Amino acid sequence: MNVPMGTLFTMLPKEKQPAAAGPRTIGSVMSRLLARTGYDREHGSDVLTAAWQQAAPASMQGSSQAGLVRRGVLDVFVSHSALVQEMGFHKREVLARLGELVPAEGITDIRCRVMVDAGRADATR
Repeated sequence: MNVPMGTLFTMLPKEKQPAAAGPRTIGSVMSRLLARTGYDREHGSDVLTAAWQQAAPASMQGSSQAGLVRRGVLDVFVSHSALVQEMGFHKREVLARLGELVPAEGITDIRCRVMVDAGRADATR
């Protein structure tokens, strides 16, 4: 191949220059920090807890609590395994009610997990 040396370099793909790492706004830094540490979910969890208290069936009121929403699935902690079975009977109505109360959460399913202290006022998450 008889190509002048100068044209070979122009045929090579150009390397991308890294973006200039200039100063960031304090708002963007804080939002990343809050999202990374989970502090942004605290307010959301309070709203979700209140919505769960309204949407939960009467039989689960004192013995269940809402957890986090991940990929549209709400984790609900119940105090014993019989409530896991009972949730199967009420799931459709509870999902519809939660969709009305907290539409921004995008809850599409509920997963129940047994936690002995679920629903108690002194229980920690």
